[in-house]
Amino acid sequence: MRVEQALFRTVQPSVADFAVLAAIEPTLVLSFGSVQAIKDGAQAIAQAFPAAHRAGCSTAGEISRAGVEDGSLVVTAVRFETTRVKQVSTVLSTMEDSLDAGRRLAKGLPNEGLRAILIFGQGVRINGSAVLAGMTEILGNQVSITGGLAGDGGAFTQTWVLDDQGLSSDRLTCLGLYGADLDFSHGSFGGWSPFGPSRKVTRCENNVLYELDGEPALDVYKRYLGDHAKGLPASGLLFPFAMLGSDHNEVGLIRTILGVDDVSGSVTLAGDIDPNGYLKLMHASTDALVDGAEAAAAAAKSMFSSPRPSLVLLVSCVGRKLVMGGRVDEEVEAVGGVFGQAAVLAGFYSYGEISPLNNAVECKLHNQTMTITYISESV
Repeated sequence: MRVEQALFRTVQPSVADFAVLAAIEPTLVLSFGSVQAIKDGAQAIAQAFPAAHRAGCSTAGEISRAGVEDGSLVVTAVRFETTRVKQVSTVLSTMEDSLDAGRRLAKGLPNEGLRAILIFGQGVRINGSAVLAGMTEILGNQVSITGGLAGDGGAFTQTWVLDDQGLSSDRLTCLGLYGADLDFSHGSFGGWSPFGPSRKVTRCENNVLYELDGEPALDVYKRYLGDHAKGLPASGLLFPFAMLGSDHNEVGLIRTILGVDDVSGSVTLAGDIDPNGYLKLMHASTDALVDGAEAAAAAAKSMFSSPRPSLVLLVSCVGRKLVMGGRVDEEVEAVGGVFGQAAVLAGFYSYGEISPLNNAVECKLHNQTMTITYISESV
């Protein structure tokens, strides 16, 4: 396996700028960039790598081995020796189409030899939980799925997904990875702490929360946020919800806000809500978030200890980036310290992170977490 990476901070790339990456004859090219950067670079990427599968998305911050950037484009080329890659994409017509979209993606992936799946989807009109439910309905829970939902720098207006067909604001794309030589592991960790009382979900529909304790959910949420409520929905990234079961116990999932509706008093979350459960607000410190990133890296590395060339895909929530501010590089540095020089780091700050829970295969949509996927080959 070989991995090469290029970072473009201010210059719109040309085909010639990808010469070093193209020289390894990649089978897969992953691209993550700001909305403008990925628009500017999409055509050159397609021209430079016509024989490779191409995937990626717009972001709320780009991650590379150089650290964290805003307004840049990070392109990572991967040449697998024996691992095969199959891409399937589908149009997501509405948020309500999310479940069927997941089914369509899964049906397009042959089952025989399927070891793992990477998925990237648009980030503002989607129910990520439903997409994953549709995929696992077809594929079962024996195949790990990781990836994330696109961002647009915190604007929550329009995000973009890149695949073999080009750039689109309404597509989902997934990459099936096949072959016995693939080494694939994952880790996820939050670092957020709950505060305040738990609130009973008294009315919701899929990922739209209408009532907490019989009150309009938006009214309850604004009361907690105080002055921060003026900046919704973006300010909601600082105060996500912890999901609790009907027994008040945490289920290991966090939900962040994608939008609010003042007319209905509702809050749209990035994934499904347990209609019989409870929600509790959360907050975090920078030190706790960095420790969480390091723990996620350790979990992903624990299965494979040899220092082979590898790609480490980091998908972290934009809410973590807002909390950490100028110290955001620290969580990426912590991950790099765990994996060492043989690993190339790539990824993005997202509107939803996709990974199984640690020590599990069943995939979940996370919010406010750092998820890490380790990819290498044993040959």
